[in-house]
Amino acid sequence: MGPVGTASDSVLLLGGRSEIGLAVARRLVAAGSRHVVLAARRADDLDDEVRTLREAGAETVDRVEFDADDLAGHADVLAEVERRHGLPDTTLVAFGVLGDQATAERDPAAAVAVVHTDYVAQVHVLTLLAQRYRQAGRGRIVVFSSVAGVRVRRANYVYGSAKAGLDGFASGLTDALAGSGVRLLLVRPGFVIGRMTEGMSPAPLSSTPDTVADAVVAALARDREVVWVPGSLRLLSGLMRAAPRVLWRRLPR
Repeated sequence: MGPVGTASDSVLLLGGRSEIGLAVARRLVAAGSRHVVLAARRADDLDDEVRTLREAGAETVDRVEFDADDLAGHADVLAEVERRHGLPDTTLVAFGVLGDQATAERDPAAAVAVVHTDYVAQVHVLTLLAQRYRQAGRGRIVVFSSVAGVRVRRANYVYGSAKAGLDGFASGLTDALAGSGVRLLLVRPGFVIGRMTEGMSPAPLSSTPDTVADAVVAALARDREVVWVPGSLRLLSGLMRAAPRVLWRRLPR
């Protein structure tokens, strides 16, 4: 791996169709990363994503079949990536689902499915990644939390609770990795206008995948551990925590 900063030689994107993940990978390629591995379900159907990264300057863009919900398969996927390309310098953990709050309130299985993808699967793969990177004494991991996890709202409490759990886990993992040579960047964006939120009215302080990606790459260059997108959300989070519950539960999103 090269020196700490924006560029790295190889990037693994877990969630190979993620708009934010691809935007980050594209910028890392522009900054000097030469090799990218896209991990997703139906990996044979990633031609557009491969083309985008090749056009950005990647020398190689590989793809590997990855089902985030298949916990038993995580270790094999990481081992296959390492067998083909060596240990990735940077791994972007960018898979996730928004789910439907109304359905989740009626159907326990739907609620558990959101939590499984957005929290349980993340914990599982992050633990495996941390083990591999610790053994090597180097590496970078990027984890995508959300402002929705800062204080969980009635309007999206299933998704928000999963993000709250992920945020806490990633924060603790960051501390556990201190001194190991492994760095973890925790990203806390607000509402992101993109495929996942299509049809929803943008919330205040919304951003786009490109805005989030710019902030992530800048934070990596500065060797940051946490980045809020936009930065003003960091101050707003204090007000969110202090808001009276009677008012908080009435917020639409």
